[in-house]
Amino acid sequence: MPIAPRWQTENRTPRILIVDDDFEIADPVKFALQKLGFEVTHAPDGNQGVAAIPIVDPDLMVLDMMMPGRSGFLVLEHLRTTKRDRVRVIMVTGNEGERHQTYARMLGADDYMHKPFSMDRLVQRVQELLAEPFADGNPADVETVGIETVGGEPAANVQKDSE
Repeated sequence: MPIAPRWQTENRTPRILIVDDDFEIADPVKFALQKLGFEVTHAPDGNQGVAAIPIVDPDLMVLDMMMPGRSGFLVLEHLRTTKRDRVRVIMVTGNEGERHQTYARMLGADDYMHKPFSMDRLVQRVQELLAEPFADGNPADVETVGIETVGGEPAANVQKDSE
């Protein structure tokens, strides 16, 4: 049986957390989402994003993949391992690698958008994901078997030192 999003059952405004070190992207996204009536918080790096999660208690995150300090992959891993299965995640990146997209989806990203992206498309996906019910009362556990990681990056993309 589908589970309604928390913001609907709690009869409140959806909360969105943007975690992106690029203010030229984060500021317009924040502005556009606030104009639509969402509660929006911006964290400028992965470490601050992780710290903001329990404070903001977001319904949706717009998460940059490549950031200083802690990558978006590590933030997403943290989010899912702290049993926050009812948070929608849109991963945004300038990286075109298919392995990254596959890994993000394995970690539980709901969507994956390449920079530069259309603001209209991002807003549309935010609205769709926030309205979408969750599949059932038992979200699948994160399964990361099969892709080895090094520092939150798929190992296939990490260069190893020559022996």
